[in-house]
Amino acid sequence: MLKAVSTYIYVRERLHPGLLDELVRSGADAIEIFAARQHFDYANRKQHVREIAEWFRSTGVPLNSVHAPLYSDYEWGRTGSPPVNIASTDRATRVDAMDEIKRALEIAEYIPFRFLVQHIGNPGEAFDEKKFEAAMTCVEHLRAFAKPLGVRILVENIPNELSTPEHLVEFIHTMHFDDIGVCFDCGHAHMMEGIPSAFATLKNHISSTHIHDNQKDKDSHLWPGKGSIDWKETMELLRTAPQTPPLLLEIEGEEKKNPGEDLTATFRKLEES
Repeated sequence: MLKAVSTYIYVRERLHPGLLDELVRSGADAIEIFAARQHFDYANRKQHVREIAEWFRSTGVPLNSVHAPLYSDYEWGRTGSPPVNIASTDRATRVDAMDEIKRALEIAEYIPFRFLVQHIGNPGEAFDEKKFEAAMTCVEHLRAFAKPLGVRILVENIPNELSTPEHLVEFIHTMHFDDIGVCFDCGHAHMMEGIPSAFATLKNHISSTHIHDNQKDKDSHLWPGKGSIDWKETMELLRTAPQTPPLLLEIEGEEKKNPGEDLTATFRKLEES
């Protein structure tokens, strides 16, 4: 499996080429950029986007995916900015959310990438048919915008009732688009129905992954082995996914701490599991 890592590990810092160099030195073969403005200012095309694009061009390292924005401000919602929510029942909120996601999709004009990873609703959000339909309309619109850019939309299983594995499969089948896939988040599945059950439901739709651990109590994005996930079982399952998704670490790093040794050791441990 392709070894990849999300820049979420550096989300508290401004993304720069030196940080990306460290991820590659530590064993990453591909990258996912976490589109948070304080970390990667995807709307700043003249400076920040061009700086990061030049790194990808010069190194040849592929950008596997971009994680769609969760907030539109530079403080990650701490100043009261609402979440970017495509499942909102308020039309103006959905339009604003789609506009923000499109800004992140436009990264592909500078750095080609395969997948946009998209949340449906907010953590803990209850199921509502109107929200579900609103999200489908938004994803259809985003798909049409992304396709000419060469990007596929992947919906992610997150801890809410809109994004259960069963609802994601229903979502994909109802939309009748065979290019809408799933980013399988192991940590989120572990918190909910469990990885084996979630994987069995989503297996045929999985195109990418988010690999992290927790104790089932909160979405803590720990290094694999620091929580309670059975990684031997999980790796055996992931290797059976028809589309051979990348092994993409999405870890909450410690500010100003170099994660290199932990990344190298984690990739080795997972490959041996």
